[in-house]
Amino acid sequence: MVRGGGSNNNNNGGGPIDTSQDPSSLYYVYAGDGPSSVMVTPLLNGTNYHAWARSMRRALGAKNKFDFVDGSIPIPDSLDPSYKAWSRCNMIIHSCIVNLVAEPIGQSIVFLENAVDV
Repeated sequence: MVRGGGSNNNNNGGGPIDTSQDPSSLYYVYAGDGPSSVMVTPLLNGTNYHAWARSMRRALGAKNKFDFVDGSIPIPDSLDPSYKAWSRCNMIIHSCIVNLVAEPIGQSIVFLENAVDV
């Protein structure tokens, strides 16, 4: 079981549960959780990493998404029912990070696929 992903079976023997619809799940995305919803200033410029990283940790932690960047959540297999929800969160977090770094840094990370790699 993926941490925070919940069970893949519901109590009545039906199909998989969509954990992205459960607010207690790490895969849950609130309506306001878009790539621009994480605000950290100033942008990462190469000389302010420690302060920026601390701010990012707080901002992503407040949205219950820091586990995607620290490696706590393993990447599910593409056939796993939780993969789609994981992928959505990963893309949102990756976009947030790209938006919160100076352009030269953003250009170097935009082609990385996973937030944990960024």
